[in-house]
Amino acid sequence: MNRDRMQPARQRAALLGALGLAAVAALLPPPARAADKSASPVATQAAGSCPAALNFRFPRLQDEAPQNLCQYAGKVVLVVNTASYCGFTPQYEGLEQLYAKYRDRGLVVLGFPSNDFSQEPGSAKEISDFCYNTYGVKFPMLGKSHVRGDEANPMYIMLAKETGTAPKWNFYKYLIDRKGQVVGSYNSMVKPDDKQLVAKIEALLGTR
Repeated sequence: MNRDRMQPARQRAALLGALGLAAVAALLPPPARAADKSASPVATQAAGSCPAALNFRFPRLQDEAPQNLCQYAGKVVLVVNTASYCGFTPQYEGLEQLYAKYRDRGLVVLGFPSNDFSQEPGSAKEISDFCYNTYGVKFPMLGKSHVRGDEANPMYIMLAKETGTAPKWNFYKYLIDRKGQVVGSYNSMVKPDDKQLVAKIEALLGTR
């Protein structure tokens, strides 16, 4: 057979073979992608089971280590803005006692130092040392930040939106249940051992 005639036939066969392989490839599932090693377990948790009320990151007060509040998902959370030079500062003691009493049942107290009321001027180290040395505070303390107004940190913006009220003074309190719902706010006059507050916490701890 004339080689010139065979050449187009071979080209057509090669083309049809390539199209056939392409058609088969189109029917196959895409290859599995390698796991993204940059995705941490914390990020996975935040994307999957972390409630919006806790889906925030803040530096830890004592060493600025990043803290993902998703680690407290499933717990009852009492959020408090704190200050070292306030008439309500002794509430640190009651907050620590509350935390120590109920932490094993699922309560966490989160302290947010703030100078919004001009009573927390110190550095992170000064605040941390004061809390531990004066009141033996062991509950989690986050970095100093704003808790009201346009510069409020994102968690406090959310808390104000959910409750309709921003902190009116230091040691204002917000309560979040195990499902991540903001269920109440308490003014600075409500002490950590207030009977109604404690009863509410106990009721929330008793439900899953």
